[in-house]
Amino acid sequence: MKIRGFEVVAKYKNAGINLPKRSTEHSAGYDIEAAETVRFAPGEIKLIPTGLKAYMQTGEVLYMYDRSSNPRKKGLVLINSVGVIDKDYYNNPDNEGHMFMQMRNFTDEEVLVEKGERVVQGVFMPFLVADGDENQEKEERTGGFGSTGA
Repeated sequence: MKIRGFEVVAKYKNAGINLPKRSTEHSAGYDIEAAETVRFAPGEIKLIPTGLKAYMQTGEVLYMYDRSSNPRKKGLVLINSVGVIDKDYYNNPDNEGHMFMQMRNFTDEEVLVEKGERVVQGVFMPFLVADGDENQEKEERTGGFGSTGA
């Protein structure tokens, strides 16, 4: 039985995508790489594909955090601060659960992120729900990136 982890999405099956790994024994985050080379104009916001999807148990979430060196070394920031990958994003019908990193170049220079470059860290975490949550009507996920609201 699979508990939690990463898989390559079909589009990138033969593209040499590395599954995320922790750099040290005590690292919380799994380093996630860019699946393609992406060029950012000054001030531009773009999605960097990972070529990955993540699976997890009920009551768990995958948080995607910016690598601490990105602002200083690359002039990039994860524009939404923390990416949230929900359990039901995995294998969704819109994009198979393909995870993207939404980054912004805050410099006045062009920035290049090369395929295979580590860009974010993924951390699996448990989460809690509020009292009465089980009595609230829930929607079924019908799409991919940014699909759970306006």
